[in-house]
Amino acid sequence: MTFDPAQISFRDLCRVFFEIHDATQLNRQGNDRGTQYRSGIYTHSDGQQAEALEEKARHEQAIVKRVVTEVQRAGKFWEAEKYHQAYLVKGGQTGTKGSDKPIRCYG
Repeated sequence: MTFDPAQISFRDLCRVFFEIHDATQLNRQGNDRGTQYRSGIYTHSDGQQAEALEEKARHEQAIVKRVVTEVQRAGKFWEAEKYHQAYLVKGGQTGTKGSDKPIRCYG
């Protein structure tokens, strides 16, 4: 996935991020647990950092719960191995941009 500011602003991306997952669960999403399931926003500029922190505070105030999402400057990116690519397609689901088909959970 590549962020394209012509498609969505960074602030709006942060808003969607907070709407689609539970940012109050530390190192966990549903039944999945461990640091690999932590909630995080990794930024590339001072502007993104400020917007992410503002949206985190806004979301925390809106839900009246502590948000545990980490907001940090992005470090070196390591692409996953080839066998991890196209995960949804390999599992018989769609990976098509803009698809409104729900993603099945296997847990």
